[in-house]
Amino acid sequence: MNYLIGVDIGTSSTKAVLYDQDAHVLNQANHGYELHRNAAGMAEQEPEEIINAAEQAIHDVAAKADLTQGKLLAVAVSSANQSLLLLDKDKKPLSRLITWADSRAQRAADNLKMMTEGQQLYLKTGTPVHPMSTLTKLLWLKSDEPELFKKSAYFADIKAYLFYRLFHEFKVDLSIASCTGLMNIKTGQWDSQALDLAGITTDQLPEIVSGTTQAIGLIPTAQKKLDIPANTPFVYGAYDGALSNIGVGATKQNTVAITIGTSAAVRVVTDHPVIDPERRLFCYAIDDGLWVVGGPLNNGGDVYQWAVEHLVDSSAVKNENVDPYTLANHVIEGVPAGSHGLLFHPFLDGERAPLWNAQARGSFFGLSQIHTRADMLRAVMEGISMNIATVFQAVRALVGEPASVTATGGFARSQVWRQMLADILNCPVNIPDSFESGCLGAVVMAMKSLGMINNLDTPQNFIGNFSSYQPSAKAVKVYQRYTPLFQQVEEMLAPAYSEIAKLQERQNK
Repeated sequence: MNYLIGVDIGTSSTKAVLYDQDAHVLNQANHGYELHRNAAGMAEQEPEEIINAAEQAIHDVAAKADLTQGKLLAVAVSSANQSLLLLDKDKKPLSRLITWADSRAQRAADNLKMMTEGQQLYLKTGTPVHPMSTLTKLLWLKSDEPELFKKSAYFADIKAYLFYRLFHEFKVDLSIASCTGLMNIKTGQWDSQALDLAGITTDQLPEIVSGTTQAIGLIPTAQKKLDIPANTPFVYGAYDGALSNIGVGATKQNTVAITIGTSAAVRVVTDHPVIDPERRLFCYAIDDGLWVVGGPLNNGGDVYQWAVEHLVDSSAVKNENVDPYTLANHVIEGVPAGSHGLLFHPFLDGERAPLWNAQARGSFFGLSQIHTRADMLRAVMEGISMNIATVFQAVRALVGEPASVTATGGFARSQVWRQMLADILNCPVNIPDSFESGCLGAVVMAMKSLGMINNLDTPQNFIGNFSSYQPSAKAVKVYQRYTPLFQQVEEMLAPAYSEIAKLQERQNK
């Protein structure tokens, strides 16, 4: 038996999955780390903790492979995008890793939006102007941390840094580079206008390579930690969202992939760049003439977790002897679509698509004496889904009517949420039995790199079985009335977001 390993470097943990050559899952390991929020807007991580977690996860699953009777064909890597690590001349960290969730570049993003360059760069890079992007992070650091910025000899994302630590080569895959706001999506090279604005040079950034590029020749210390053959190919892969599409087989323009985990995303793969004239969506390169169009949302399962923690009666949980999420889902099933006329806007942590406003805030709208905690719970789940639907509608308007949606993430543990998503989108929703789409997508990219397959269309037998949910005509009718109102209320509240955010910041100091 021959083996492949898919690695997914996430915001809260790194996971490694061991596959056989037919993409059957044999084993997996997961190692977590802390997200530091020591200041307003901060979302940083210790790079050494992530490197250790990745090395340990690879070691743990590789130990389950019988390499006396088979071969480890490759390790392929997925990672979250839009992270930034400042490095000195010896490529040692000068900072913690600044993640996509860090919003301290808000002022830099606001300034760039008002500049002609902001519109020009969106058209060239496909990256919306927002604090998440590497470009705005660099603008913020140049302005607010000038000494640190001047000390920085190199700038990297977490995956480029991992490969440097394993192989002493400084490269970044096309997909991750495309998410930075610094790469021209038509040329596949660093954009000179973006670099000039950021105040950096090409020499300070990793070399952009294809996602199927292999790194071979682990340095001795890394080989010892991983305990795998030193000549094992490591494939650069892509960013986690693109690989999730590949991992669920959503590589055609008529299939939309939706992820609802801690955050959420809507994505569709195209064979040409598609730029949204309203600047609601991203367009990133993947590889080999493929692009991914869509929108990331800050507020997904984390908002539902907040609602369960605050709205589920702890005494009922104890009396029913069930976990709070099981009880919440049961309660939600008993509330009709529309939550008796209650809307919830889930912007507890600002919002990326479709608002691109880090100061957006959440709200209930329509509260009256008739409403209960059960109504509020369902309204929260509906609000998360309606927000996703606004991005879905933008994607549909740009690339055409989808035949189906493939959805993954922790939300899929809830049967009521699966059906609700189909109803709100008014589109069939397919849920794969396996949720490890990012790791599988990385392995598919490794297989292409090794010549085992010809393209990134994931074979159906790799993906496994689906559960399908058809829209309910009755519920669709309800949501077709509520979703436009959801959008109308959001537009009405938008002018007040910055003021309430300022008041909260002052009060919380």
